[in-house]
Order: sequence, then structure tokens, then C-alpha cells
Amino acid sequence: MENFTFYCPTYYVFGKGTEKETGKLIKKQNANKVLIVYGGGSVVRSGLLERIEITLQEEKIPYTKIGGIQPNPTDPKVYEGIDLCRREKINFILAIGGGSVIDTAKAIAAGVPYNGDFWDFFIHKAKVNEALKVGVILTIPAAGSEGSGNSVITKLDGLQKLSLRAPELLRPVFAIMNPELTYTLPAYQTACGIADMMAHIMERYFTNTKEVEIADRLCEGTLMAIIREARIVMNEPTNYDARANLMWCGTIAHNGTCGVGCEEDWASHFMEHEISALYNVTHGAGLSVIFPAWLTWMSEHHTEKIAQFAIRVWNIPEHTDLKSVALKGVKALKEFFISLGLPVTFKQLGIENPDIDLLVTKLHMNKGEKIGSYVQLGKKDTKEIYKLAQK
Repeated sequence: MENFTFYCPTYYVFGKGTEKETGKLIKKQNANKVLIVYGGGSVVRSGLLERIEITLQEEKIPYTKIGGIQPNPTDPKVYEGIDLCRREKINFILAIGGGSVIDTAKAIAAGVPYNGDFWDFFIHKAKVNEALKVGVILTIPAAGSEGSGNSVITKLDGLQKLSLRAPELLRPVFAIMNPELTYTLPAYQTACGIADMMAHIMERYFTNTKEVEIADRLCEGTLMAIIREARIVMNEPTNYDARANLMWCGTIAHNGTCGVGCEEDWASHFMEHEISALYNVTHGAGLSVIFPAWLTWMSEHHTEKIAQFAIRVWNIPEHTDLKSVALKGVKALKEFFISLGLPVTFKQLGIENPDIDLLVTKLHMNKGEKIGSYVQLGKKDTKEIYKLAQK
């Protein structure tokens, strides 16, 4: 196990009706004025936004709103939010939604006190030294952004989809998590969220760090919980316990718990970011295509942990032929994704003829000559993995 620091200050408020506590939680943060960030019409149509506004009014907390945050969030809304916060002298941001909304809120929070362009943080030109506080009401369990210090934004000029990590300053101060708010999610959106949270765990699980039994078992156990609860939720969308377990799995998957003491990989996420930047597909669906392709390639080049994954998570029988065991595990993962209605090839994702050369060029332009750590991947390697995703 490697040396590590682990800082996870988010205050989680989990369970039925917990959104009623929003105003009181914000008041504890000494908020002078709040910016509410939200996405499409669902939070309006469901009455959730109105219920949240009432809790702020009851605590006499002034607020303003910015809506219309889209999946794969882009920089124009971030700039709009930064300008609005400065103009209205806002010192607290409340995100109501899933990863896209939360990531936008975090980017705004980092940009408000900064004199330059917030994009400087994403291209590593500047470091976040100060940020507004962010609170979250989660409506889509997937990205785990409610418990992480990460933000992913796409810059429209050049279609650069990049991530920012600032856990000391951008982890939400609180996350309200009511599984009932996820009952009406479309089945496909639920499935995409499941793929996303599984990918977050696997990015940490496939590590070269030795003697990380606790991390391995946390990853394997959480993956097995997701697999079990996913099958229930797809048949019973209003099963509270299954929704609750999935919601908490999504948080555990990305708040750092599963990767403590481990070297992490993240090549699959980087590869998917180029797909969703170029073709605007749902992130989780892109991951359900790329991760099995990455695992297939790795089964040839770094087999051991893939075989362990197959045996421990998918109950594949042990055998001396580790590559065969590993590939059976990959097959089980693909069959699970298919059972949820997820794509596992570019064609199923709706991309008949992906421009693989462009994907590879942009990937390494944004992330360097080599990506990942389980096996460091160059252009030839990532091209092969993209091609495997076509099969």
C-alpha cells in the first residue's frame, strides 16, 4: 500500500424527505446569498425546485437561479454563473441535479474568486487556491460528484473535455441524498449511472500497487452490491432499498474511499471523454463501450488483476489459464451491461463510423504521450482499444 492523505469533509444527509433540511443546512454555512444551479425541466416539473426555494425563504436566505445545465456540461454556463455570482455578491452555490449540474457548480465556485479565466484550472495553468462553498441535492446517482472534489467541463472551442481535481476546496460541504428523488429516472439514465459508478471503482481497482487487500475488497464488494441492486431497480424502479443502496454506492465509488493507498488508472475515462466531447453521447454509455474494450486489451498485456476481477466479482471458476479466466470476466461484464440496455460497441452507441484517428490525436494532445498507469498507453495502444470498441 502506498502512503496517502485522505480528506473527505462532506456532510451527508441521506434518506426520505431530507431535502426539507436544505435551508437550515445552508444557514449553517453563513450564506449571504445563494446561487441555485439546476439542469432541465425535471426539477421544475416535479416541484422539487419550488420545495427547495420554500426552505430558503423560511430561513430568509436570498437567492437567484441559473438553469438549463445540459449533460456533458460546457463552459458558457460556467462563465454565465461566474458573472452572476460576482454581480449579485453570491457566496454559496447550491447544485440540484446530477454530475453535470454539480460539476458546473464547482467550476463556477472556483472561478468566482479567481482573476483569470476559470479554464486555467483545467489546463493546469493555475491552481485553485480559493472557492465558494458548494452544497448538493442529488437527483441522479452516477458521477459521484456529490462527494468528490472533481469537476469535468467541455470547452466548446476545440471540444476539449477536461477534468479538474481540487479535493481540499471543491468537495461539497453537504450532500442531501433522498433515493425517492430517483424513482422517476428513465431506465436508460439509471443504467448509464450504474455504468459510471462501476467505472469509477474499476479505475481504482486495476492498480499496480501491491498488498491492497482492503481496497480490493471494498471495490469488489461495492461492485457486487451494484450488480445486485441494479437488477432489482431495473424491474422495480420504486424499490426504495435498491435505490438507496445504488445511490450510496455511487458516492462510495468516487469519494476516494475505494482507492485509498492505490495508484489509480483513469485511462478509460480519458478515452471516453474524447468520445462524449466529439459525439455528445451520455458519459455512462460511453464507458460501457470503452471499459470492456480496455479490459479486453489488458487481458493480453496485464492479466492478473483482470482474472482476479473475474473470479471474485463474476464468480468465474479459477483456472491456470489466467487469460481465459480474464476474458470470461470481461464477457460477464458486457453481458451485464447489455442486460441493462447499455451499448457495448460504437455502433450500439449510435456511432457508425467513429473517427478513431481524431479521437487518438485529441486524446494524446489533451493528456500527453502516455495515459493510464495499469499499463501506460501510447497512441498505438489507444488506437487498438478504440478499434476493439467497434467489435
